[in-house]
Amino acid sequence: MRTIGKNRGLARLADAEGHFRMVALDQRPPLFDAIAQAKGITRDKVEYADVTAAKRLLVEALAPHCSSMLFDPNFAVPAAIDLLPARCGLIMTLEEHRVEETPGGRKSRAITDWSVEKIRAIGGDAVKVLAWYRPDADPAVNEHQKRFVRSVGEDCAHHDIPYVLELLVYPFLGSANHTADYVESPGKLPRLVIDSVREFAKPEYGVDLLKLESPLAANSLPPRDGSAASKAAQKEFDAIGDICRQRNIPWVLLSGGAAPEKFERVLDFAYAAGAGGFLAGRTIWLDAVRSHFPDRAAVAASLRKDGVGVLERLNTLTKAKAKAWTARFPGFSEIRQEGDFARAY
Repeated sequence: MRTIGKNRGLARLADAEGHFRMVALDQRPPLFDAIAQAKGITRDKVEYADVTAAKRLLVEALAPHCSSMLFDPNFAVPAAIDLLPARCGLIMTLEEHRVEETPGGRKSRAITDWSVEKIRAIGGDAVKVLAWYRPDADPAVNEHQKRFVRSVGEDCAHHDIPYVLELLVYPFLGSANHTADYVESPGKLPRLVIDSVREFAKPEYGVDLLKLESPLAANSLPPRDGSAASKAAQKEFDAIGDICRQRNIPWVLLSGGAAPEKFERVLDFAYAAGAGGFLAGRTIWLDAVRSHFPDRAAVAASLRKDGVGVLERLNTLTKAKAKAWTARFPGFSEIRQEGDFARAY
């Protein structure tokens, strides 16, 4: 019986047809950088009020056009929880954006004073965790990441709330293309993405929805036109789809800041492999902030025109091609008299 809450939560994330059309607003460093660039200052000079103001503009413009939104507790909630429409699902991030960098890989942790229990208490519909992961990282680092992901899964099961796990491959400390933030590597290896999915799709982690990056760099992805290159690319997406299908886990794509037309191409391949939607952020709203902040009226106008335009194109593609999710509630054959359900749950 302890899956009713998870199914109800996933239903809140999707639209009425079962498609996940979700906007990410939990970004912290990428938004800090966009504001800093717009104001001509360094990241450390960005003020808290600027971040909350920007997030409020994003929610106001985009919330009417998506099925759910991803918030962080320290900026997005105080900035705009009052603007989130009642019919729009609320996903809450749990992980701290400041990771521990070691020569052998990255270690994740939860935001200080934040928990699955608190996310459920404020009315969150799902818990999201970003786990930086590379199968070829130091074994001790990977064990730390697995324990972290598993412990959150146990808490989500206890509170019967959906668990959304985001997986990202990253460059090692000291490598030529190292960055603390997520910037898609043009030379990333598909097997690192696929093997990461294979690991965390295991039942022991308790994941209910996977938020995944493209196994191939968006900028180098060919058109899905039946060519040899297209067929080879489709195999990489199909490998992910096969894993998720076998484990009965729905999956969506993150945008990674790709240009809108490039992300649409990623979705075309992913939807052919069985993906159920998107959870995208920077591709939709970054340019409006970076180009116009702190002119709030200009940011809002840009979001209404260009941001909503991108989002609606993603919505149209998703409704046409994505795999619809369907809730799977438990059977009630053993519930035969008053009190049976309350006792079973």
